[in-house]
Amino acid sequence: MFVKRDPEGVILDVSVEPLPGYQAGGQGESDELQGWLEKRRALDSLQSLQHSDRDLVRVIEDLVDVLLQRGVIRITDLPEAAINKLNSRSQARAHLGGLSNLIDQEERDNLV
Repeated sequence: MFVKRDPEGVILDVSVEPLPGYQAGGQGESDELQGWLEKRRALDSLQSLQHSDRDLVRVIEDLVDVLLQRGVIRITDLPEAAINKLNSRSQARAHLGGLSNLIDQEERDNLV
């Protein structure tokens, strides 16, 4: 393993290949490396959950919209804070609606 450290000696990154600024890890570093790798895995899992949370928020918003449209629930059945958040997000999406073609085109351009 090759390790990149900050000036205080704290591990910043680990690589299986020798890269510029990385030094071969020594025998006594195995516990430190293991701790860093476990922390890195936890951070990666947290990032994955955060990304999933953003996607799930949209699913929940769409679900609430369907339930409202079908009359299963009324907007007044929701807590005031939820109503305010849903209204705020709905207004933000409506505002971006006029920009959606630009955003879609920019995303297509980035794929090319």
